[in-house]
Amino acid sequence: MRNLLRRYNANIPISLLAGTLALSTVAGAQEALDDPIPEPIDSGHVRIVLETSADGMTAPNWGRDVPGCTNLQDRLVVSDQIGILWAVNIDTGDKSVLLDVSGQLVSLGIAGPGTFDERGLLGFTFHPDFANNGLLYTYTSEPVAGPADFSTMPAGVDANHQSVINEWRVPAPSCERSAVVDPTSRRELLRIDEPQFNHNGGALAFGPYGMLYVSLGDGGAADDQGVGHVPGGNGQDPGNVLGTILRIDPQGSNAANGQYGVPVDNPFVGDAGAVDEIFAYGFRNPFRFSFDAYTGEMMIADVGQNDIEEVDVGVPGGNYGWPIKEGSFCFHPNGTEPGFVFNCGPGNAPEGLVEPVAVYDHDEGIAVIGGFVYRGSLIPNLMGRYVFGDYFQPYINSGRLFYLGKNDRIFELDLRDRDSLGLVLLGFGQDAFGELYVLANETGTPFGDTGVVLRMANGQGNVPDRFR
Repeated sequence: MRNLLRRYNANIPISLLAGTLALSTVAGAQEALDDPIPEPIDSGHVRIVLETSADGMTAPNWGRDVPGCTNLQDRLVVSDQIGILWAVNIDTGDKSVLLDVSGQLVSLGIAGPGTFDERGLLGFTFHPDFANNGLLYTYTSEPVAGPADFSTMPAGVDANHQSVINEWRVPAPSCERSAVVDPTSRRELLRIDEPQFNHNGGALAFGPYGMLYVSLGDGGAADDQGVGHVPGGNGQDPGNVLGTILRIDPQGSNAANGQYGVPVDNPFVGDAGAVDEIFAYGFRNPFRFSFDAYTGEMMIADVGQNDIEEVDVGVPGGNYGWPIKEGSFCFHPNGTEPGFVFNCGPGNAPEGLVEPVAVYDHDEGIAVIGGFVYRGSLIPNLMGRYVFGDYFQPYINSGRLFYLGKNDRIFELDLRDRDSLGLVLLGFGQDAFGELYVLANETGTPFGDTGVVLRMANGQGNVPDRFR
């Protein structure tokens, strides 16, 4: 296990970020840092090529193999933000629709068609025993439809939308190549009020012991303040589920709504004032997390506010600091002005907060996009390394691809066949062989047909040890 005491921005449109990247404000005794992390991210000299596996999608944001189906090892299932689960043949590029939930979603485009949005089909996962039970789960942004299981909304105030976790079934034989989800099999596990359109989290994954983990952002807006945000921030309130990662048993029934189970070994079970379903809290927008297929270690990418992006290792009961901290720095919400980071001093933050394992600032990007620990064979120099990236770096007009090297130092992957990714990075995928895929489009919006799935392959031989 790593030494834990060592570090997707709101994904607001780029125009709204203007003026926040070089903030230099003084509020009381806390002085904003002009350049929190002066050191640039260096190339790690791991050179890769990107090969197109599929195209013609809209906004692909997550990809996984089908567990237990040995005849489907050439398949990568990809979620498209517009509401489609694509079944992609990674050898031929052919794709078909496994599930279409577009009719359940809120209307996308926060300012109308063609504009940015953080809602939609945000995540999915297969049950570990899918080959026998045919079950899979989705995370969707849906219109408000009655009382939520969890809410921070004041009486009489409607949520922007509701985050919904649904269970679906592929009829037996579920591993049949032509099998698709039965659209009538939908079973709702839980429904959560979201105060604003952004910071929804959206990741789903089963952990090493068969429990389902669900990531939730702080509810949106900025600085964890405003309607639907409790005093001190949702992130620091284990009495509500916003700004947390949940751990539930989808086959259980002891939850308040009877639709799922609460594992008895969850860290807050029985704690007064805390939600039993919470695994960890203190997050701003943990848009993506994944479990290392070899070690079971949980890697979390938590999107920052105006200054810092971070990568964390998941520990049960951990408090990751938001909005007291942003990354390894202390955070000042600054009232109605943009929040900022400053160097922590005595009394600025409570003891016991889980520190990130890696951080970078907004000189390098604006929103961390979590990926996977590499366990493939095509790129030996990446074996055991966590691969992730950034949504978009305005100065180079492109998303970026990173990995954690020795001592969790961040390096940039070297793209042999292009100067930069040249696309907006939306997510990653991992296939049955542990190989990784880059999911991106040209606009960063859930519109159009420029979405692509690009397989990462080896672009060179051995790499000097210091760059691994």
